[in-house]
Amino acid sequence: MREMTSRQLLAQLVAFPTVSRDSNLKLIDWLEDYLASHGIKAHRYWNEDGTKAALFAHVGPWEQGGVVLSGHSDVVPVDGQDWQTDPWTVVERDGRLYGRGTCDMKGYVALSVWALVQAQKRGVRRPLQLALSYDEEVGCTGAPPMIAAMQGVLPQASAAVIGEPSTMALINGHKGGTGFHVHVKGFEVHSSLLPYGVSAIMEGARLIGWINAKNAEIQARPISEAAAAFHPPFTTLHVGMISGGTAHNITAGDCRFAVEMRVVPGEDLEGLAAEFEAEAARLDAALKAVRPEAGVTLSRFFGVPGLRPEIEGAAEMLVRRLTGANAAGVVSYGTEAGQFQEAGYSAVICGPGDIAQAHQVDEYLEVSEFDAGQRFMEALLGELG
Repeated sequence: MREMTSRQLLAQLVAFPTVSRDSNLKLIDWLEDYLASHGIKAHRYWNEDGTKAALFAHVGPWEQGGVVLSGHSDVVPVDGQDWQTDPWTVVERDGRLYGRGTCDMKGYVALSVWALVQAQKRGVRRPLQLALSYDEEVGCTGAPPMIAAMQGVLPQASAAVIGEPSTMALINGHKGGTGFHVHVKGFEVHSSLLPYGVSAIMEGARLIGWINAKNAEIQARPISEAAAAFHPPFTTLHVGMISGGTAHNITAGDCRFAVEMRVVPGEDLEGLAAEFEAEAARLDAALKAVRPEAGVTLSRFFGVPGLRPEIEGAAEMLVRRLTGANAAGVVSYGTEAGQFQEAGYSAVICGPGDIAQAHQVDEYLEVSEFDAGQRFMEALLGELG
């Protein structure tokens, strides 16, 4: 295939509607062919049912110590959003590039693919790698198996730059997170016979009450040095949706809600999750003592480790040199950066775009941000020689 500019690559990538609930294979097929046409061998890691794949590749000397550019292929849905333009076509208007995923994060992926091809074409003294995951938008579940597969195939890079939108600012820390789907099973009776039934909603409220109490307990503690840089400067637990019940005069047979936890790096995420599981187990036993059919079921639906700031970490020092940044920040949302760090990579976040535009109707990436990303990649190619 002919060599494409980064803008052309962006248009091509956005044209693939890789919503997380659907397959990403058309994008992966195209990208693998495009890289092969420029002499770059790519490797796939398939998901369990073969409907999706991650893609990773390496150019330059076959040795450790390179740089991996990491992004995700999936995007969030556009269902119910009233877009002014076709979300799967990049449209430039008023200095902005509109389209689903332009900001989060196909803009960075396009720049990374461009840089990989240029590294192959120009030659580099240090390796450059590309890592493109799936299912980031549904809990960062696709990156860990991809990273493990990479380490069995490619020489390990010393620095990973995860290109989530940060307005090209250096981000060296983020909160970890996990979540549970909760199903409280009750037993329906007429509400006048309340003691002989089990109201799933009223019992589920006990778990939500525990969450509120845990938040109050956490917020009453002194703010740690690690937490002080975050907004808010503490770990949080949250319930955003709840459903259940049949009628106002029937004890609810079912109650469903989800709990998310966002945990300051260095704090015990698994310990907090275990506390919630223990509380749910106590409630489960209490409900079964009233009606054996009743109970509480938990299903854990994501788990993302926090990103810890590193002292003179290879990734942070690299991004400082490339951007001229003399300060770093932290964010409260989770990314795949913590997963790379957990696997032994030095990792930071730095990518074009503003996170406020991610997932929005008429999502856009400022042209100036895309251009800043282009300069970053040019500087990276110079760094790698």
